[in-house]
Amino acid sequence: MKEKIIAKLKHYLKTAVMFVLNPRLLLCIGIAWLITNGWSYIMLGIGTFWGIEWMIAVSGAYLTFLWLPATPEKIVTVAIAIVLLRFLFPKDEKTLAVLRNMFSEAKAKLKRKKKKSKTEKDKAKNENPKQNPKGK
Repeated sequence: MKEKIIAKLKHYLKTAVMFVLNPRLLLCIGIAWLITNGWSYIMLGIGTFWGIEWMIAVSGAYLTFLWLPATPEKIVTVAIAIVLLRFLFPKDEKTLAVLRNMFSEAKAKLKRKKKKSKTEKDKAKNENPKQNPKGK
């Protein structure tokens, strides 16, 4: 039993590492990072170096927003990277196949979870008989 779990974990870890360290995906993540927040770091550096106050103010305000805990910046960056990957490298079937598999697994898990919650609700409904509100 323990060996099965370790083998499964190794498989998922190997797939994840190969997926993330793919040079095409790394390029797309880099471009997506520049689109979402890299520009503000560059602008902050340029504004600080040459003393351009409006650049420091704009980039500082945006960076402050990015460092808030509830900012969905990472999610947006990954989504942009995936879209860029599909447009820049449409023939990269290996990486796109991993994405399709991840998407189909997530979809299947969501369906199973919905089905399980529905059966649990039905089960709870059947176990608790309806009580007469008037007490009769």
